[in-house]
Amino acid sequence: MSRKTSLTLKRIWPLIAFVIVILIVWNTNLLFQKLKKEERLKMELWAMAQKDFIENKNPNSITFEILQQIGTNPMIQVNANNKIIDFKNFELVLGSDSIRLYNSLEKIKKENKPIIIEYRDSLSGKLLVDQKLYYGDSTLLTKLQYYPLALFLIIMLFGLLLYFIFKTNKISEQNSLWAAMAKETAHQIGTPLSSLIGWTTLMKEGQKPEVSISEMEKDIDRLKIITERFSNIGSDPVLEFQDVNLIIRQTVIYIQKRSSDLTNIKTHLTEESTIAPVNNQLLSWTIENLIKNGIDAMKGEGQILVSSYLNDNKLIILVKDSGEGIKSENFNKIFSPGFTTKKRGWGLGLSLAKRIIVDYHRGKIYLKNSIPKKGTTISIELLKAG
Repeated sequence: MSRKTSLTLKRIWPLIAFVIVILIVWNTNLLFQKLKKEERLKMELWAMAQKDFIENKNPNSITFEILQQIGTNPMIQVNANNKIIDFKNFELVLGSDSIRLYNSLEKIKKENKPIIIEYRDSLSGKLLVDQKLYYGDSTLLTKLQYYPLALFLIIMLFGLLLYFIFKTNKISEQNSLWAAMAKETAHQIGTPLSSLIGWTTLMKEGQKPEVSISEMEKDIDRLKIITERFSNIGSDPVLEFQDVNLIIRQTVIYIQKRSSDLTNIKTHLTEESTIAPVNNQLLSWTIENLIKNGIDAMKGEGQILVSSYLNDNKLIILVKDSGEGIKSENFNKIFSPGFTTKKRGWGLGLSLAKRIIVDYHRGKIYLKNSIPKKGTTISIELLKAG
């Protein structure tokens, strides 16, 4: 599954879950109505058997069988004066528990419409029996009413669990990122600091090389850059409209001077305007990390191509190396904090680049392609100034 597909699923899964819940609730409601209708038919059949029993002193076997199979529905028969004359499926005794029984009657009156049981004299048409059968929902039907609510609560708990896992993973990633950043800070500061210590040692010994002051100033400037970069990571950096091509050229020149002669870094930059809202130090740091990753992938020998072009309102930056390439199983891992295939390293470069481009510049950074033994291309998309 690609990173883009994964992000899309993360965004739409709540909608998918909501649609699933609606479909299940709708289907449950259909089942509920069907069962309710079937229970009504059973009660009407029982009422017809009761009527036949009243009309005929010697009911047939079918009538008797129906009257015996009363099911689980609570049933109460009342006369024309609403006095209870019989009840079924209640753990009550008529007389001693009459108040509870009449309370139960009021309750089941709200659940279903009554079934009329009437018997008239065949000659005079006089109404001899005038009864009503009230019945409540079965235990199964009652439980089924709460099923959608239970389902909703389960999905809510599942959602909370997913959120907790996501939050825990996010915190774990942040911890890994900050730990790696602490190590990277020490590493970044170490080079110019060692150089300054060397110069000061020589000066203490009485040696005063002609280039010492200028070289020390370069080391101090480098420390300032490192300090500014890490201070920007810890806060919301200021974005200013700057020429991105100029930042790329300056970064390439800086790295080329400090790279082996076996490493050839080329640029192929658009001649159109590349003014965009960026933070100079952070964008330069990102490009620097991508180039250094490419050099490591080539083991210090090969070609790096940094190019730029415009696509509508987007400025695209590509960093392509001629290294070993990335294994397909690692495509979705390369931007994760702490992930690295190098023996030495903390897996900070690409995760930091992602944070800078996505979180601070509201852009995109992704693996454009990677071919074994031929190299890898990383793409950055930035919003260009209008």
